[in-house]
Amino acid sequence: MKAAVYQGQGRVVLDERPRPTPRDDEVLVKVFAASICGTDLKVLRGGHFRVGPNETRVLGHELAGEIAEVGKHVAHWKTGQRVSVVPNIGCGHCEMCRKGLNNMCPDYDAFGISIDGGFQQYMIVTAEAIYGGNLIEIPASMSFEEASLVEPLSCCVNAWKDLAVTPEDRVLVLGTGPIAGLFLQLAKAYGARQVIVVGRRAERLAEIAPLGATDLVDSSKVDVVDEVMRLTGGRGVDVALTCAPAPELQSQGLACLARLGRMNFFSGLNKGTRVDLDSNKVHYWGLKLLGSTGSSVSDYSRAMQLVETGKIKVSEVVTHRFGMNDAVAAFDHALSGKGMKTIIYPQEDSLQ
Repeated sequence: MKAAVYQGQGRVVLDERPRPTPRDDEVLVKVFAASICGTDLKVLRGGHFRVGPNETRVLGHELAGEIAEVGKHVAHWKTGQRVSVVPNIGCGHCEMCRKGLNNMCPDYDAFGISIDGGFQQYMIVTAEAIYGGNLIEIPASMSFEEASLVEPLSCCVNAWKDLAVTPEDRVLVLGTGPIAGLFLQLAKAYGARQVIVVGRRAERLAEIAPLGATDLVDSSKVDVVDEVMRLTGGRGVDVALTCAPAPELQSQGLACLARLGRMNFFSGLNKGTRVDLDSNKVHYWGLKLLGSTGSSVSDYSRAMQLVETGKIKVSEVVTHRFGMNDAVAAFDHALSGKGMKTIIYPQEDSLQ
């Protein structure tokens, strides 16, 4: 079988590997769609603390496929079932895992990070993932492409659930990538009265606008805070989300919040980066500053329901698709920053 293999900083190669055989307590999945995440690109650019300098890894944690083989000790799952995978596998016994927060486990494993992931034609789902509830059946009406995008949406759902967005709220989305596109759709689904998007490239703003934006702010041409205040009549926004790893977006988002505003720092920054915080504004205006990372199995289930019912159309953030023979080109394209979401179809040789 073919696999796109990470071989150290800046290097992905297309490799020929034996098709893996599942152990008695494992499942083998034939991967039909796997989308490239910003985390994959971050690993490719700078490595990851869970991937040793001499290790190789198949990246990819946003994936969907069909069960090809089932270990003899695995109950419930059968060959032919269409599935996707929650990537973060909790240890199962820590405080976070006991609360159902597998994404917050300090001793987690993850597909595409510590375990080979979805950029290959066949992938093993481990016993720990099966017992942890990380294997999820795909509804019959959902395509493999849509199912592969449930994972990034589930991360957005995790961030969104504590923001308490209502139809009275004004929402600020800082960034124009696929995550920003999913947040736009969530804001639209929840009936937010105004949704402002900030970006630095006119073509990306135009690309993302139809997903739910009411107003666009080109940060290359105007002062972001001044323009947001103008668009909101000097009031500011109720909710802000940072969807790109840029410290200035965090400062801008905080400056744009109205009284009782809520903010989620969705995109992490490079290690050691610090941002000035106006704690007096937080104190006197009653602000809530929130963080989130990854998603739990329950977040994933909620995201699956949003896609199944058509409330969120995840495929609208996809702009480029590649077959397996062009997997390296897919990574090169994603690294270029052109377009939004890039998907690899491992069972197709080429889509070009």
